[in-house]
Amino acid sequence: MNKRMFLKGLVGMVALPTAALGYRSLMAMASNETETPMENIVNSAGGPEKIDLTAAEWKERLTPAQYTVLRRAGTERPFSSSLNEEKREGIYACAGCDLPLFESQTKFDSGTGWPSFFDTITDNVGTSIDYKIIVPRTEYHCARCGGHQGHVFKDGPQPTGLRYCNNGVALKFHPA
Repeated sequence: MNKRMFLKGLVGMVALPTAALGYRSLMAMASNETETPMENIVNSAGGPEKIDLTAAEWKERLTPAQYTVLRRAGTERPFSSSLNEEKREGIYACAGCDLPLFESQTKFDSGTGWPSFFDTITDNVGTSIDYKIIVPRTEYHCARCGGHQGHVFKDGPQPTGLRYCNNGVALKFHPA
């Protein structure tokens, strides 16, 4: 086997599983992922005091879909959240602990199938680096409970240029 054939095989071995990871079902993720460790979350200075519950306590508090997304960094199917169509004034809060994360004025239609925002409420979101699809992405979490919300990308509208792509099941909407 020459070097070129070896590298082609290696790329194929990496590309196929990576493509398959794109949109795993919530139930498949529930069986093999671990909870997001609180120590891996970087909070902004002055953020809210953290809460840390056991897996059993989280399972009592959350629906199975919320548990998979918030505690196991799962992803809901695109276009499955009723929050995609939410247009009222209000606050989007973490479904795990009710910490306000986004104001309705920062919501926009990104066309991705998930609720998207161009800014967060200061100090209420923490970030970490996610290597699940091999390429590093910035994952963001509720700064209080560590619940996985989604990923942030640099293709959003001004004034920030950011797109916080959020799982709708990880949010609660509180109308103004």
